Amino acid sequence: MKILQVDFDYQGPMGTDMSEALKDLALSINKEPGLIWKIWTESASEQLGGGIYLFEDEKSAQNYLAMHSERLKNMGVKEVRGIIFDINLPLTEINSGPVI
Repeated sequence: MKILQVDFDYQGPMGTDMSEALKDLALSINKEPGLIWKIWTESASEQLGGGIYLFEDEKSAQNYLAMHSERLKNMGVKEVRGIIFDINLPLTEINSGPVI
């Protein structure tokens, strides 16, 4: 499994307004190959949007990052920051991380 962390400058709606505006996008993300889950992230004070994703494998994470970066750029986002991480399962288990 791999963790994908994505963030980008975002001046769109936050909170409940974001939930309503991006519901269809959230539903479509569930259909992405290899996706296990996504946590949506937002920071109104820093004007950032993004997410933390768990994928079955690195190829799925890489493919999603490439597709999502292009989609965001088509929506006017200039820079998408994405990093794929390995998971340290023994330490994650100690802290009850939801990846097992």
